[in-house]
Amino acid sequence: MRRRLSRAFWIAATLVVVVAAVGFAWRAAEIDRPDGPRVPSTPPSPVVARRETRPTLDPARFVGKARLAHQIARDIPDVLDGLYCYCGCDKTIGHKSLLSCYTDGHAAT
Repeated sequence: MRRRLSRAFWIAATLVVVVAAVGFAWRAAEIDRPDGPRVPSTPPSPVVARRETRPTLDPARFVGKARLAHQIARDIPDVLDGLYCYCGCDKTIGHKSLLSCYTDGHAAT
């Protein structure tokens, strides 16, 4: 019985080694492909309409940090439109997002 258990162990161990070797070889073949490794495709992100449609103010109207902030707002409006402004301007002035602060000079004050 002891010999039978030992033989079953060696058969199972050999099978594990063979499966692992095949897996590693397959992965290596994928990486060495001329067109590069296969990358699973990700579905495209849904396009979300912006809440604020007015253009930002020209950064040249400002100096220092205000100018830099207005330039950044002009460069990445979709990001700022997705952020909530915590100064309360949505309740007092009717702003829709953080981007709204850069359309009327509110961000410079």
